[in-house]
Amino acid sequence: MKYKPTDSELEILSILWKRKQASVREIHEELSKTKETGYTTTLKIMQIMYAKKLLERTDQGRSHIYMPAITESETQNSLLSSFMATTFGGSAKKLVMKALGQSNPSQEEIDEIRKLLNELENQK
Repeated sequence: MKYKPTDSELEILSILWKRKQASVREIHEELSKTKETGYTTTLKIMQIMYAKKLLERTDQGRSHIYMPAITESETQNSLLSSFMATTFGGSAKKLVMKALGQSNPSQEEIDEIRKLLNELENQK
């Protein structure tokens, strides 16, 4: 991934990953539910994201319809790799131990983690 999304860009991407596509107005309305932001701010961020190739867009009448140009999985992988390298010295063990120590996973989450670990062991 050439550009790492900022927090504001990730908010917009998360909306678009759910919706698949939306206008600036629709994104702005969704963002306004949880924080104060101006329409022109949302527009400017989305224009920057388009220039960075984080978004694609098509013309629809007088407005643009935006779609994510990067997948949620691709973004998560890139951000996690960078975070793990800089914060945990590249150690998956340190990352997982810290994450599990900071939260109180449900039994369902523990079962899913155990299943993933079993699958990883069977691949070796």
